[in-house]
Amino acid sequence: MKDKERIESQISKLEEKYKDSGQDLSSYLDGLLYQRYLTYWDYIHLDTLLSLQVPRTHFPDEEIFILYHQITELYFKLILHEQKQIVDDTSQQVDFFVEKLRRINSYYKALISSFGIMVRGMEKEQFLKYRMALLPSSGFQSAQYRMIEIYATPLENLVDPAERELFTEKNPIEELYEHIYWKKGATDAVTGEKTLTLKQFEYRYTPRFIRIAKEVKGNTIYHKYLNLPEESRNNKALIEALKTMDNNANVNWPLVHLGSAHRYLNREDAPIEATGGTNWKAYLPPSFQKVVFFPELFSNQELNNWGKQWVDHIFDPDKFSS
Repeated sequence: MKDKERIESQISKLEEKYKDSGQDLSSYLDGLLYQRYLTYWDYIHLDTLLSLQVPRTHFPDEEIFILYHQITELYFKLILHEQKQIVDDTSQQVDFFVEKLRRINSYYKALISSFGIMVRGMEKEQFLKYRMALLPSSGFQSAQYRMIEIYATPLENLVDPAERELFTEKNPIEELYEHIYWKKGATDAVTGEKTLTLKQFEYRYTPRFIRIAKEVKGNTIYHKYLNLPEESRNNKALIEALKTMDNNANVNWPLVHLGSAHRYLNREDAPIEATGGTNWKAYLPPSFQKVVFFPELFSNQELNNWGKQWVDHIFDPDKFSS
């Protein structure tokens, strides 16, 4: 009898749910009756997913290169998924904030620890050959990585370090964006000419970046922290989670890239250019860019020494590839 009552209660709730849809419950039950059973491979679109690796050369390791970058972009999507929830939240509950940051840091941890696949997982000889078929594309063109930065901190914290003191939150978004730090990484230092890689990237994504920056103006993750009540701002777990995210995004993640670039692109006579012509030796070291999402949380000494682990990294890239 209890089962019958439970089913009747569920049917009543379904009738209430669908009463404004223009169809009666019977129609929806017919749809449920005719619907196929769901399978794992259909649910995650497995066949489609496994068909998305399309190498441009015959070198076997190119498929590793494609797969790893696709996996990386999926982790970036997970990070953005959590960041958007923090930005949209109005509860100011510290536990919610910390939990989302914990997830973000777990995604970064997986990314950073897995980068050994790139550092030691491909034959250098193969990479130096198939990379020529990828021009002018570059990992520099990861739009999601730039979105992560925009959601995390105001644009004035992302201005090129040589010019950062000249800008504040009062400058228009468009002006701040024009001076964002990563553009220097794909600009010729002598002529000031933008590489094709940068031109393609700006054409494709600039409107979206500007739109997001305007949407989160005054409401980035950093602002969400600053606008908390004083007691919440002093929460140790929250501060630690924010600092860990900052180090993961702006020190540890660039460092593992630096180790990979050093292995595949460095030569004693002269470094090999990265795909897309990006200046990896000037662009990747975090101590050069000094990007800090949440500067108020760090001491002057920590800020002055930001990213200086890159010297150790250069001489011992295995430290970041285990």
